[in-house]
Amino acid sequence: MAFRLAAATAAAILSVPALMDAQVLMQRDVSLKMALTIATTALEECGGTASVAVVDRAGRIRVLLQGDTASPHNPELARRKAYTARTFRTTSAEWAKRTEAANSGQRMLADVIPLGGGVPINVGEETIGAVGLSGAPGGQTREEACAKAGIAKVAAQLK
Repeated sequence: MAFRLAAATAAAILSVPALMDAQVLMQRDVSLKMALTIATTALEECGGTASVAVVDRAGRIRVLLQGDTASPHNPELARRKAYTARTFRTTSAEWAKRTEAANSGQRMLADVIPLGGGVPINVGEETIGAVGLSGAPGGQTREEACAKAGIAKVAAQLK
């Protein structure tokens, strides 16, 4: 029985031509140094009441900074804004607008949040991470501007 199962599996694998062209995937990602540069630049722009999170292409935290006078909830909001921007490959503010009526079920996904302040990090059309801020004076529009300033600092590396 085990022999038949193994033989059937082998036959199935050999009959799929696409598997014969299997290859290693090479993916770009946010390095720690890049994440630190983005985060520190964004925090300098927005001040000590803000928190900033940078996530990689898989939505995992690379850097999380909390300003000296940031509120306790700001790091979590920053992380979720970054995760939302990475997941949907657009700013978290744009995603929030898009899901007000259409696709509102997406708002039920874990870790996403319909608030501005998250910006994707792109190399061309490829999203390799995102940055999110929370707690900046001036609100979510200012947070998005600070996130973009952080990304602009590493723009030469994103080509």
